Amino acid sequence: MRRDVFQAIADPTRREIIGLLANNPMNLTSVTENFNMSQPAISKHMKILIECGLISVEKQGRERYCEAKLDSLNEVEEWLAPFRKMWEQRFDQLDQLLIKMQSKNEK
Repeated sequence: MRRDVFQAIADPTRREIIGLLANNPMNLTSVTENFNMSQPAISKHMKILIECGLISVEKQGRERYCEAKLDSLNEVEEWLAPFRKMWEQRFDQLDQLLIKMQSKNEK
């Protein structure tokens, strides 16, 4: 089954894994130590993140190092853009209304 980036970020554990790896690459054991769940459970989350292109794993000696690949999140950014524009317009309208109300109160 082909997963997409939206499925990957739908889970809070996967979002937290991305956040951890966004700061610096870690080996799989180090990632697992940040969670109160088993290594196989973390591996299942990692598999989904890898399938979606949000994480890459590189073998270095005996260790497997995981690194965030955040370019895939551009798809989310593109999807959010129209909503961001709508909310910016609404906040601008609210600002104008508050300025108008404030000027009425000062009179």
